[in-house]
Amino acid sequence: MSRLRVDLNADVGESFGIYKTGQDELLLRYITSASVACGFHAGDPSVMRATVQLASRAGVAIGAHPGFLDLAGFGRREIDAAPQEIADIVLYQIGALSAMAGAEGLKLQHVKPHGALYNMSVRRADVAEAIARAVASFDESLVLIGLPGSELLAAGSRLGLHVAGEAFADRSYETDGTLTSRRFADAVLSEPGQVTERAVRMVRDGRIIARDGSILSVRADTICLHGDTPGCTALAAAVRHGLERAGITVAPLKD
Repeated sequence: MSRLRVDLNADVGESFGIYKTGQDELLLRYITSASVACGFHAGDPSVMRATVQLASRAGVAIGAHPGFLDLAGFGRREIDAAPQEIADIVLYQIGALSAMAGAEGLKLQHVKPHGALYNMSVRRADVAEAIARAVASFDESLVLIGLPGSELLAAGSRLGLHVAGEAFADRSYETDGTLTSRRFADAVLSEPGQVTERAVRMVRDGRIIARDGSILSVRADTICLHGDTPGCTALAAAVRHGLERAGITVAPLKD
């Protein structure tokens, strides 16, 4: 019987100038892949390079986390952009982070859209195609991360990209498999025991309990914990240890 394994990722590098967000140095002790903000929804050149250096010292794989140019809304507001514009902003952000990684002797492992761009790529084929096309044009060996069953993973597969289904241990789900809107108070989960139990069930059983109590099937190649979730470091530690206690190997996607 093959041993279960999963990648544990988090969104990092989301500070900007004098504004500090998250506990990246501590968080990187527990995750295996880091999705680094590329300066549009959060981050800046100095934060990007510093985050790459932190991830390198921690032995954590890095990937680009491109979003809409929306610092005020943290990239969580939908923008009506043409597909070509979306492809261009995604390519631009991948290239920026790749330059920072290259300066440290590293290569990117993956690309994972952020916020509204991610959510739009779940349901809109044109947005998904634009993102996947940008990734493929930059480097076909990159892993494209998205929601299982999404238009994004379908587009990535059509273009011959490696795709990874992502599950969210610290977010609530709706019955259709999408994430609960952050407008609702129960959209984000922050109790370590609850989040850990959900993570183990995702990998071991391929199941998650939706907000209404229904049971959903989920493909968890990688599990996400958000760097801006309250108590994110304690959550990451609890989830990492919980997965390992359950006999699940925690390793990067391309390890």
